[in-house]
Amino acid sequence: MNTNQVNTKEAIAKGETSLGIEFGSTRIKAVLIDNRFETIASGSYEWENRLENGFWTYNLVDIITGLQTAYSDMKQEVERNYGITIRTIGSIGFSAMMHGYMAFDKTGELLVPFRTWRNTTTTVAARELTDLFQFNVPERWSIAHLYQAILNEEKHLPRIDFITTLAGYIHWLLTGNKSIGIGDASGMFPIDETTGDYNASMVKQFDERIGDRDYPWELKDILPKVYTAGEQAGGLTEVGARILDRSRNLQPGIPFCPPEGDAGTGMVATNSVRKRTGNISVGTSVFAMIVLEKELSKVYPEIDLVTTPNGSPVAMVHANNCSSDINAWLGLFREFYEAMGQKVETDQLFGVMLNKALEADPDGGGLLSYGYFSGENITGLEEGRPLFVRSPESNFNLANFMRTHLFTAFGALKIGMDILTKGENVAIDGILAHGGLFKTPVVGQKIVAAAMNVPISVMDTAGEGGAWGIAILASYMINQDQNESLEDFLDNKVFENVDGKEIYPDELDIQGFEEFIERYKKGLAIEKTAVEHLVLPVENRRN
Repeated sequence: MNTNQVNTKEAIAKGETSLGIEFGSTRIKAVLIDNRFETIASGSYEWENRLENGFWTYNLVDIITGLQTAYSDMKQEVERNYGITIRTIGSIGFSAMMHGYMAFDKTGELLVPFRTWRNTTTTVAARELTDLFQFNVPERWSIAHLYQAILNEEKHLPRIDFITTLAGYIHWLLTGNKSIGIGDASGMFPIDETTGDYNASMVKQFDERIGDRDYPWELKDILPKVYTAGEQAGGLTEVGARILDRSRNLQPGIPFCPPEGDAGTGMVATNSVRKRTGNISVGTSVFAMIVLEKELSKVYPEIDLVTTPNGSPVAMVHANNCSSDINAWLGLFREFYEAMGQKVETDQLFGVMLNKALEADPDGGGLLSYGYFSGENITGLEEGRPLFVRSPESNFNLANFMRTHLFTAFGALKIGMDILTKGENVAIDGILAHGGLFKTPVVGQKIVAAAMNVPISVMDTAGEGGAWGIAILASYMINQDQNESLEDFLDNKVFENVDGKEIYPDELDIQGFEEFIERYKKGLAIEKTAVEHLVLPVENRRN
């Protein structure tokens, strides 16, 4: 065993570690880090949501099984690599998909199956609450789920004693504390930045709205208590220790940081919690999180307002479609290549094809595409049809074809971001991007820099993910200096020696994207017509 391994083994034995576990949409991941914020071991559990009785859900058995399996995998990796059994940990934190609805009675019984963020059954409630609060309440927010249940006169409502998110539930299960981090809380109910708590006037408005229902509770009594990053939100109970570690080796008393949502842990993992910074997550969907200096002047349905884990307001722009159509086209090119008797590695295929975009006309040669595999809220479409369009005068070549598909991947996001940057004059010093697109150097960064008109960075840690992010928050709770802000902790300790590659927007690229986005907006009528006339069988429609 080398010196580093010996030091790590001693750190594990002394509990100079932090554990983060995040419940993602397809995977539960556990990450154990040392006090240098490097990963010691990890474990995971694959799972999928289910559509049951009209609601997307995960059942409690899978939640507990996934929790125990991810922890057990991590624990076994420690035993294999270091020959030591984990008995204590310096700090623990849980994170999960934000929003959704978990309602419990006084005995702790779950009253209805967990309703996840994916459900779109709350349209009426979200619209009414947005009008009531004059604050955008998206369909996936917990308060929208609660109010829709009220509108539907569901039978479980008089029995409610507590509602929370998935992260809040796991935290409660292991600590006995009905706690929630402010970032996760901001996806349950609007937050007042000045108080660091739920917006009191809106809570009062809600109670007045439902006053004639005569429920035996008021809203503030059934919501979890809000904590900010750095505060301790409970400790591992004896029961919690037995649930988490089936081998019964883990001892109780370990401090817990506030449970957080996946948006907040993503911000931490990309060092994007300081005002005037942000991050863009690129995958099947794409979203940007921008930390605001001031409130927006009005309500925008395209923009969600949430917070960082330390309570700063964040504008979130989320587009449902991003990389799926690019992947589909590259799959077609792979088929052609293989039909010619050739073989190609995925990284090579993506690298060659994406780099062609750097040889293209700045605006993509007059070509147009929409990678809409599903509907898109920002552009007002309930369904999508992937579409490629050109005129006889378009400059149709491979370079322009690829540049157009990269441009359109960020088209809807660009429209939402323009509301912030052009409509609200939101200042952004830089954005950190993460996702598979950026495995190919330079290209994705240049495209996003042109779309956002701000410097775009990609850091080596961007692939670490939310489980690492919540482990960092757990570490911050026990390792912060007196009065040290989360921003300073991340800058001066966690990311001090992390390499990043920053690309500034090119003026020609900016002008080219502006030309393209005008074409994109005008062409939305074509996409809408395709949705109306290219009718899919019901079983093939995507949510």
